[in-house]
Amino acid sequence: MSQEQKIIYGKLVRNRIPEIIEADGRTAKVRVLGESELVPALMAKLIEEAEELREAEPADRLGELADISEVLAALVTTLGFSDEQVQEAVCHKRAKRGSFSRRLWLEEVLSTP
Repeated sequence: MSQEQKIIYGKLVRNRIPEIIEADGRTAKVRVLGESELVPALMAKLIEEAEELREAEPADRLGELADISEVLAALVTTLGFSDEQVQEAVCHKRAKRGSFSRRLWLEEVLSTP
């Protein structure tokens, strides 16, 4: 007789993950997050996905970028913004502070007394 093994995750997952787990013959215990829990969970998920991208092999980077995009889309909606508003903010910030296209690395800043 085998013993039941429990793995505790405590994290936000995509909608179909419980279905996938159960199709594999395991049991997923889930709950729906309350309003006040969603933004912190999405922020934590964004950090998790960014870390996965940082550690990913080149062949896996597109999938990790897709995960980040999905979390960002959920954050945009949850925070009450539209994609258009985000794009306007991107354009405004790019016009004011530039983009990353020149690959500039700031080494130091010297101030004169």
